[in-house]
Amino acid sequence: MIKKVLLTLAGLLLLIGALAGTKVFQFKTMFAADADATPPPETVTTAEVKPDTWQPVLTAVGSVAAVQGVMLSAEEAGTVRNIAFESGAAVKTGELLLDLDTSVEQAQLRSAVASADLARANLSRARDLRPKNLMSQADFEAAEAQAKQANAQIDNIRAIIAKKTLRAPFAGRTGIRQVNLGQFLNTGDPIVTLQSLDPVYVDFSLPQQRLAQLEVGMAVQVTTDAFPDQRFEGKLATINPEVEAATRNVRLRATLDNRLGLLRPGMFVNVAAALPDVEKVLMIPATAVLYAPYGDSVFIIEEKKDEKTGAVGKVLNQKFVHLGKTRGDFVVVTDGLSAGQTIVTTGVFKLRNGMAVVVNNQLAPDFQIAPKPANS
Repeated sequence: MIKKVLLTLAGLLLLIGALAGTKVFQFKTMFAADADATPPPETVTTAEVKPDTWQPVLTAVGSVAAVQGVMLSAEEAGTVRNIAFESGAAVKTGELLLDLDTSVEQAQLRSAVASADLARANLSRARDLRPKNLMSQADFEAAEAQAKQANAQIDNIRAIIAKKTLRAPFAGRTGIRQVNLGQFLNTGDPIVTLQSLDPVYVDFSLPQQRLAQLEVGMAVQVTTDAFPDQRFEGKLATINPEVEAATRNVRLRATLDNRLGLLRPGMFVNVAAALPDVEKVLMIPATAVLYAPYGDSVFIIEEKKDEKTGAVGKVLNQKFVHLGKTRGDFVVVTDGLSAGQTIVTTGVFKLRNGMAVVVNNQLAPDFQIAPKPANS
């Protein structure tokens, strides 16, 4: 009995030893395979570091203003008899826009003309009688004054009639009319806006620190979300002689050509004033930079020969860089890179120094100086 138990225990020990040996062999084989294994190369997009010229610009937000713009209103009270313009129409200087009823003034004018004729006739007789001493000097002067008063009354009535005839003071485009036929207008009641749209002003402000860089005549470029595919060129026309005490900003005004009439008074725009100095810079896509508290870096692609296989592959070399200004999708590198180097442009957060990579630029983003998002 005891012999059977001992044999059973011996068999179990042999079985356990065989299983343990098998597992140890498997683990050793697996660890050896892991030690020899290398991860597959990472697929990346790249770009070459190229020198470029960069014209510095001063950016601001501004608003469009008409060179000439006014709300036309009634100078005299009266009833609208004739409307000679359409809302939104282009009008010329002096073109008739509106007539008020002048029937009362016309009757007063005829009466004043008759009175003036009588006064002139009396003055003519007085001039004949005075040299003969048949009229006193006082009566002669009275006749002369009455003639002048009658002429002045005619001029006064004609001025009132002229004020009841509204004409365009300058060429421009009318707004939406605010009156109707038969409507009675009081003095000062609005009739229609008139705006001159070519050229136009763009008013904007910049901090006083930029004052030394500004000069009249410098190029100005304007964009607006109303016409995202168009850029409007102009010149800086006026630099305000005083700085606003509340904001320490200096007000500026640019003049822009607007022959197509796309820019309208009151429109919000983005302004870029180009400085005359041109800088030579190295620009790289901003997505190529690995930002970190201890320093910003980029990954340069270098060729390296495999010691075992002898094959030449591409590996990453991490370089720390100093960055400058940004514009659009690009950032300026002031130190750490040189022209001609190839850098990784996307996905740098998942890379590490010395990693093997494969370049595939088929899906590389289209980096632009002035990007326009499709969903904006």
